Amino acid sequence: MNSKFFTNAKEAIEYARDIYDENVSYIRQSFQEFSDGEELAGRVSGHYPYLRINLKSARVQSKNKGHLAYGVISSPGIYETTLTAFDVLEDYYVEQIALLLKNHKSPIEVGVSTEKIPLHFALAEDLEANNMTQEKQTEIPEIFDVPNLSAMDDDIANGTYLTNKQEVRPMSLFKASRTDLSIKRLLHYTGTAAEDIQGFILFTNYQFYVDEFVKYAKEAVKNGDQYTDFVEPTSNETAPQMPAYHLKAEDNKGITLINIGVGPSNAKTITDHLAVLRSHAWVMLGHCAGLRNSQKLGDYVLAHAYLRFDGLLDDVVPTSVPIPALSEIQNALQDAIMKVTGTNKETLKNIMRTGTVITTADRDWELDKGVLSLQTLSMSRAIALDMESATIATNGYRFRVPYGTLLSISDKPLHGELK
Repeated sequence: MNSKFFTNAKEAIEYARDIYDENVSYIRQSFQEFSDGEELAGRVSGHYPYLRINLKSARVQSKNKGHLAYGVISSPGIYETTLTAFDVLEDYYVEQIALLLKNHKSPIEVGVSTEKIPLHFALAEDLEANNMTQEKQTEIPEIFDVPNLSAMDDDIANGTYLTNKQEVRPMSLFKASRTDLSIKRLLHYTGTAAEDIQGFILFTNYQFYVDEFVKYAKEAVKNGDQYTDFVEPTSNETAPQMPAYHLKAEDNKGITLINIGVGPSNAKTITDHLAVLRSHAWVMLGHCAGLRNSQKLGDYVLAHAYLRFDGLLDDVVPTSVPIPALSEIQNALQDAIMKVTGTNKETLKNIMRTGTVITTADRDWELDKGVLSLQTLSMSRAIALDMESATIATNGYRFRVPYGTLLSISDKPLHGELK
């Protein structure tokens, strides 16, 4: 299919989807013939569609150009990205491209890219391999393109993707193959399809939080308020590692709760892949150790700062980089607590503290006084310690996804009150 220029975002994305569908259909049909034992004429390759804009000037045409945080390009040049997963991301694509067209008055070019669609990302779940032999499977890389992990990095998001002024620059954080990889991983880890994941995501690691959410979600759907459906992981012999539950609403404005288990590694893994969906917000809901005399078991903690001892993202987001609290998230969480508990801004202080939350990778941090010493806890003004919050916040900062943390104190080990 030839490249075309568009001044309408929906038409541009529809053409990109046509390119994608044509290339995926070619791969699927070829693989079905291959698995049925037919001899193929040669190598089979399909390609993702690209989206490109060429700005001679970065002058913004919008009247409110001084207040634009996204949907705008700050420097002249050629910008390009590849697209995929239209069933999940089409509305997002249309919204972003519409903003670029509005703000820059420059047409969008859509065509066939050089980035190949790996076979594994093109296959439909119902496409059968007809009990393909091991020998036949070894022939797959000789005929079809397979995932190239060296081309699926996070250099753009990490700020290490370098170009000169003459080269094509990235238009988004993720290339199409990186997005497809994450969508496959999300299905594996959560037991649900990416199409069901909603824009507002809660993380927890306690089953009773999940039980309460399931009860609330089913009642909300039955009441027919703003929510349209509730989706749980598919039951099978092997439970997913991080099961997800989706209270769905129009325009993807529902709530997804994911039980990520314990530890920063899981927190990083799931947010690495959720990032491609461009969530509205990530919020960690969990338990923590209270570190102050004035706190009681059951009190709330609202993180205003994060101290990172998880060690997972230090290479890409150095600990010298501050991870700020986001006022919109903070205000929303505080207002929610007051609404649920019936408190006001004055009486809220009796059940909630704001301050620094420390995240550690060591579940037995109390036994190693050399790392998290009493002096460190005191000087950081830390009020709580957990194993996920700072990791999620750091990946939110890294991937430009709003984040927040609301915890409840389950123990005070420094004061002899254990779980």
